Amino acid sequence: METPFIFPRAASIEAPLRLAVLISGGGSGLASLLAFQSLEPRCHRTVIVLADSRNAGGLEHGKSAGITTVGIPIPMGLESTERRLAHENMIQSQLKSSKAEVLILSGYMRIFTPSFVEKWKGRIMNIHPSMLPDFPGAHPHRDALSAGVTTTGCTVHLVDEGVDTGPILAQREVPVLEGDNEETLQERVKKVEHVLYPETIDLFCRGRLSI
Repeated sequence: METPFIFPRAASIEAPLRLAVLISGGGSGLASLLAFQSLEPRCHRTVIVLADSRNAGGLEHGKSAGITTVGIPIPMGLESTERRLAHENMIQSQLKSSKAEVLILSGYMRIFTPSFVEKWKGRIMNIHPSMLPDFPGAHPHRDALSAGVTTTGCTVHLVDEGVDTGPILAQREVPVLEGDNEETLQERVKKVEHVLYPETIDLFCRGRLSI
């Protein structure tokens, strides 16, 4: 039997939802979210930033904002499945300590096990750089260019047990231009992501979105 989506509590400016942001790289999406949160009082605030490496550049965005930041590298010396579960247990421990209520995946490149997703289903969000269900997976820009489409975009969705298969919360189109390569298309899509994701997180935390 599939685990149901369980959504977070009703939030307010006085009692904002506590967000954990998970990153793997430079954290430009994290920086956009923190900037959005700093503009005016919101019904959500970032309480912890986690990365799958101690060297992830995006951790600096959290540190600069006075937010708890933790790099959690993949534990070595274990079999693949055990290593994955041990890593998730370390993440879960940090989430519990921070009293996080919603997980925001922002350029986080690891796929969670179904057992981890079950604990948070309905409270994990991700942004993917394509118009899902088109071009899921790790290489959406390459796949879009190979398919010869003239429009791509980005999708904010809830995470379920699959890969890029959860309920869609918001999408925004981006044109594919003549002469585009993966890098130029990625940068154009990323600019839209940095607007769409904070806006959608805000609507979700205010209870303005449904699936």
